[in-house]
Amino acid sequence: MVVLVHIKEQSRLSLGSYGRPRMTEELKELGLNIGHRRVGRLMRENGIRAERSKKYKVTTDSNHAFNIAPNLLNRDFTADAPNRKWAGDISYVLTREGWQYLAVMLDLHSRRVIGWAVSNRMKRDLAIRALNMAIALRQPPKGYIHHTDRGSQYCSHDYQKLLRQHGFQVSMSGKGNCYDNSAVETFFKTIKAELIWRQSWQTRRETELAIFQYINGFYNPRRRHSALGWKSPVAFERKVA
Repeated sequence: MVVLVHIKEQSRLSLGSYGRPRMTEELKELGLNIGHRRVGRLMRENGIRAERSKKYKVTTDSNHAFNIAPNLLNRDFTADAPNRKWAGDISYVLTREGWQYLAVMLDLHSRRVIGWAVSNRMKRDLAIRALNMAIALRQPPKGYIHHTDRGSQYCSHDYQKLLRQHGFQVSMSGKGNCYDNSAVETFFKTIKAELIWRQSWQTRRETELAIFQYINGFYNPRRRHSALGWKSPVAFERKVA
């Protein structure tokens, strides 16, 4: 069956992450006029599913003496154009060599990952490298909102100095409130479900290469988001431009 062949191929291209809604949109983009009920039935009958699992590790160290910025974002994760609101956070991957930490910076307009970095230590230089990548990529104007949690990496003098140099409005989540930065939390949940939790990782270098391929080869240019009208971050930004 032609439709089933396409479903299997799109499941492979999406790293096995697409459920019925995203799969239906992908097939429509290919010119296949098929309803979501039929897509769901074909996926069930052929054992094609989006698997989910869950693990947890605390990555926010808010027990420090650095200054805390107010929550300017106030859980408004929408932006009418790129470079109006950025949000960042740090998560982790467990390898046989130990923990690998991942820092990302997202543009909330499109949920596009515009900066990222990995390290075996969860220090301020990890967050700074992700921010520097985003700045180099976007060359943003001054005055937009930069939002993170109140972890020591983001509150450190070196990180805050960099924010001042580039004219950011600094915003931070409330203490212990993950909902204040839920857009980035959602990204981490997605990359873990679609990549990290799918296998056991041997080395940190292996995870770095896999994360690079996921972000640049799938998440940014291909992955469809319901909040973006089922477009990928790159396609959504292109449409707005």
